[in-house]
Amino acid sequence: MIQCKTIEEIRKQVRHLKKEGKTVAFVPTMGALHKGHLSLIRSAKAHADEVVVSIYVNPEQFGPNEDFEDYPRQLENDIRSCENEDVTIVFTPNDEIMYGSGKKFLSIQVHELNEYMDGGSRPGFFEGIVLVVNKLFNIVEPDFAVFGQKDIQQVQIIRQMVEEFNHAVKIVTAPTERAEDGLALSSRNAYLNREQRIVAPYLYSALKRVEEKIRNGLLEPKAMLNKQQKELKAKGFENDYLNMFSYETMKPVGKLEKGKTYILAGAAYLGKTRLIDNIILDL
Repeated sequence: MIQCKTIEEIRKQVRHLKKEGKTVAFVPTMGALHKGHLSLIRSAKAHADEVVVSIYVNPEQFGPNEDFEDYPRQLENDIRSCENEDVTIVFTPNDEIMYGSGKKFLSIQVHELNEYMDGGSRPGFFEGIVLVVNKLFNIVEPDFAVFGQKDIQQVQIIRQMVEEFNHAVKIVTAPTERAEDGLALSSRNAYLNREQRIVAPYLYSALKRVEEKIRNGLLEPKAMLNKQQKELKAKGFENDYLNMFSYETMKPVGKLEKGKTYILAGAAYLGKTRLIDNIILDL
């Protein structure tokens, strides 16, 4: 496995692979790798000959009162995990490599797709993600890029970025990796104390209960969604959102229609830990 720290190094290595006729799949991460990330790497291996993983905690996607300083960083362990998964190249840039040290004159704005869900709760979040992913795609120039369904709004926005910016990369969505009790794996789960960790899977349970009702014919789930929010609050969650959203526009939907695809998504806090989860419903 090769570790690259500069743009020149990673470009040289990827271009060498492509000259050999190899296809390249890319998994961008912020490190603190867990089984969810490893499942993305395995998905990448199923789609391409070689796999590139980036490990970079992107400051541009953190708000002023968010957890940038506290975000878990464990680079040595992450590199070992990548070696164990037979990753071809790990790209580990720093802030100066990614953004330089001078004044910036350009930015990327996200319109409409970030009005609700995480975009509505975290202003500037998706602008920061689109900025860094756009840069990473320009640097690595992969054939495939793999993202997890847990971050479905991110996936949909990046798909739109690829289309509008004409990136020659195919986006692959990998299923959400879960613990045995159903909790979606996340690096931020490390913030949960023992009691919170026991309660945390109830967010997914709430989504599953709503899903069951919809599968059984419920097309106006507002009352059911409100009931689940009350139950989550009783369990100690501070609710952010729990709602049905359009798969295409990422906007809330009141009445569902047969033949369409929706995202049943929720976000809530347990203490300082923000949990997100979703289920894609193809009716």
